[in-house]
Amino acid sequence: MSFDEEVTRRIATNGESAALRDAATRLMTVSTEAGYSYNFSWLGRPIIQYPQDILAMQEILWRVQPELVIETGIAHGGSLIFWASMLELNAACGGPSDARVVGLDIDIRAHNREAIEAHPMFKRISMIEGSSIAPDIVEKVRSLAAGKNRVLVCLDSNHTHAHVLAELEAYAPLVTPGSYCVVFDTIVEQQPKSFYPDRPWGPGDNPMTAARKYLESHPEFEVDRSIDHKLLLSVAPEGYLRRVR
Repeated sequence: MSFDEEVTRRIATNGESAALRDAATRLMTVSTEAGYSYNFSWLGRPIIQYPQDILAMQEILWRVQPELVIETGIAHGGSLIFWASMLELNAACGGPSDARVVGLDIDIRAHNREAIEAHPMFKRISMIEGSSIAPDIVEKVRSLAAGKNRVLVCLDSNHTHAHVLAELEAYAPLVTPGSYCVVFDTIVEQQPKSFYPDRPWGPGDNPMTAARKYLESHPEFEVDRSIDHKLLLSVAPEGYLRRVR
């Protein structure tokens, strides 16, 4: 048996382990309450992600070799820097030389914009300020994606069901077969309502409920459960949506 076959078998076995799943659920709950995801940076910028999801995205970026990454939600810009640096590595290894990432945010704060624009990886980054579901913003992004052979989408802005579903309707169609639409913070559905006292989202109204609704009428996408089984700890359970056709 090859190493890759061993990995595949081990991931499947892990996915069937109730003990592992229960332990992971407990750790996700207590670590979320402790603000664990706020402790990390990428090349100097706060990234606000779990390390497991960062590594999963690196694997996807290498496998897909996207020409364009679309991300909703910018915050401090760590994820933009991450995507750009991975695209730079892909290019150095023979991938698309002109690959880019475009980030959308309703409010790009001045100090964050300044730091992102000053970063060496900014050469692969474009930013658009405005609501990710506003028709003019959607049209700008669609024009950027036109003609691209491999497009990857990541949704990480407003986490209400309605907003994420609108983002899925707008941007998931841009994903090319074999690539992914990654819906972050689906974990909200699995956590206590008390974790989000000042937010408009929570259990029953969040990215996971939106992704499940979208999948009901879009069979061209499916949840890549092998990623869930591999990571165990993730802010995006059921959120790695792979376009299969």
